[in-house]
Amino acid sequence: MLIKDYMTQEHRACDAEFAKIEECVNAGDFEKAKAAFDAFKAHTLKHFAQEEELLFVKFVEATGMSGGPVEVMTFEHNQMRGLLEQIQDSLEKGDEEAFFGLSDSMMILLQQHNMKEEQMLYNMIQMHLGASNNELVAQLSSM
Repeated sequence: MLIKDYMTQEHRACDAEFAKIEECVNAGDFEKAKAAFDAFKAHTLKHFAQEEELLFVKFVEATGMSGGPVEVMTFEHNQMRGLLEQIQDSLEKGDEEAFFGLSDSMMILLQQHNMKEEQMLYNMIQMHLGASNNELVAQLSSM
């Protein structure tokens, strides 16, 4: 499996987990929503770590490009970390209105972020790190 394919599958898995949270809140079941959120948050933070601690590091080592796309993606990860905390707070309070406002912001940011990674950054990473593709996918899988 290619790095780009592996990471794109991770995006889709996180998207599906987020949809479960919204379904639970729509049904008024905040206990299930909190459990679904915990799974989503853990998976999302793991995904960020896969990128920040492995892929981005290897990409910068191979290209010397520490700014640009890597810097933008890391900045966006930090924005989403803040949103995760706010969403968690809204679920703890059982605040449906706050949750859906924040969830709309999260989904917009996630979709734009994922599109940039999938259409640009992952292709750049694949181009520069493709020779070590299998090793990197194995490392990503074990994180």
